Amino acid sequence: MQQYYRMTVAGLERALPLCPLNDKLMIGAFVIFGDPELTTACAEALLARAPEYDYAITAEAKGIPLVHEMARLDGNRKYFLARKAPKLYMTGVMDCAVRSITTAREQHLYLDTADAAIMKGKRILIVDDVVSTGESLRAIEQLVHQAGGIICGEMAILAEGEAATRDDLIYLEKLPLFDKDGNPLPF
Repeated sequence: MQQYYRMTVAGLERALPLCPLNDKLMIGAFVIFGDPELTTACAEALLARAPEYDYAITAEAKGIPLVHEMARLDGNRKYFLARKAPKLYMTGVMDCAVRSITTAREQHLYLDTADAAIMKGKRILIVDDVVSTGESLRAIEQLVHQAGGIICGEMAILAEGEAATRDDLIYLEKLPLFDKDGNPLPF
């Protein structure tokens, strides 16, 4: 039987399905895909806390609706994506390896060199939906540094597990990890 963790994010209550990560640990699956009400509410709440920035960047894929909505609400600003695979339209690529808590194997994130040229010397805000181990953020940080961008802040909707103890991450709510029986673990 599916277990859920109920929480309020940006003033909206949602039930997150608990998903086994291994035989001892479960995570609450937070997905904004298909939930425009939640995406907009989270984007507004994050923008209210955002430092001054020139451009935002996120990793493909779950951060895309969030960064898009933030850009739309903030005057239709341009934003960038760290892609999971190079695309034919890219003029060149910068590459960084990443291993996320929700991914079984090593992945890579790629940044178009044309985007990197625009980022050079600009204040870049890194945005994600959920930060847990911070591996995706580290990969994006590396790409931004390679591009010559200046990281002005890092934001997420949720800080999961130990990420909630970080003082360099701006987030809306803490999301616990769960034991194999679905009980929240302390932060």
